[in-house]
Amino acid sequence: MPAGVFSMLHGQANEVGATLVQHPAIKAVGFTGSQGGGLALTRLAAERAEPIPVYAEMGSVNPMFLLPEAVRARGDSIASGLAGSFTLGAGQFCTSPGLVFVQRGEGLEDFVAALGKAVSEMQPSVMLHGGILSAYGQARERLAGAAGVEPIAASADADGRAQAAAYRVTIEHFESNPALAEEIFGPTTLVVEVDDAERFAAIAGALPGQLTAAIHGEEAELARCRPLIETLQQRAGRVLFNGFPTGVEVGHAMVHGGPYPATSDGRSTSVGTLAIDRFLRPVCLQDTPAAVLPEAVQENNPLGLRRLVDGAWQEPAM
Repeated sequence: MPAGVFSMLHGQANEVGATLVQHPAIKAVGFTGSQGGGLALTRLAAERAEPIPVYAEMGSVNPMFLLPEAVRARGDSIASGLAGSFTLGAGQFCTSPGLVFVQRGEGLEDFVAALGKAVSEMQPSVMLHGGILSAYGQARERLAGAAGVEPIAASADADGRAQAAAYRVTIEHFESNPALAEEIFGPTTLVVEVDDAERFAAIAGALPGQLTAAIHGEEAELARCRPLIETLQQRAGRVLFNGFPTGVEVGHAMVHGGPYPATSDGRSTSVGTLAIDRFLRPVCLQDTPAAVLPEAVQENNPLGLRRLVDGAWQEPAM
């Protein structure tokens, strides 16, 4: 690759990132990290003499909504998939599902039991570094100590490794404690029990912006929950049906972004072919002599692009 295509600066202090964002040669910024860090960089970029865009990915709890017929029909398989999803990579995927909303009634306890069994069989996992492991342990302690929160199951414990865990809480306690809707960076999920699935749309509407949201339902009940689907389209960059959000395919349709505060700019994606648009600026060349056109659209047309000849677009010669 030409020199400068890839470079890396190492640093353990915020000053490195701050200096880069404020440097006049930098024209756009991509960031993955905490909300505090992303907002700090966004402010620095806006305060420059020449402001620049910051595309910050700042966290998400990636809620899942389990419709009652699906829970009754295949609660065990949903529980198994959920356990594998929120523990993948020690729960450090930005699309890890941290909130699961499910209706009380038939199938709930079987689902919870299956989830508990799957979690208890997990192995403790290694996180990115000791500081993240420590922060995860503190976040789990706060969650476990919150009013109304009850443990479902935990994996084996081991020094220096993250213990997977699942908890449950009623919607009444969840709505009375906004902290329960905050992301825990690590292999933990919270099951929220709701009296009636008809409330799912209102619950989704009260959540902040997310990278993903998922719905599990049978075909007939999915057709009846359009208000929930439409609400989630306003709340998330990617809405999944009968799937799990961890694992982001690089493709033309992928959106790995979402409304604030999941990202600082909900119009963009950081994965997929549209991701390059974050770092492009449109330029119009009007009435340009052929000799000074960019090489890609000159007569030899090495990229196979259409070119303008005598006022008409021509396809490249084969």
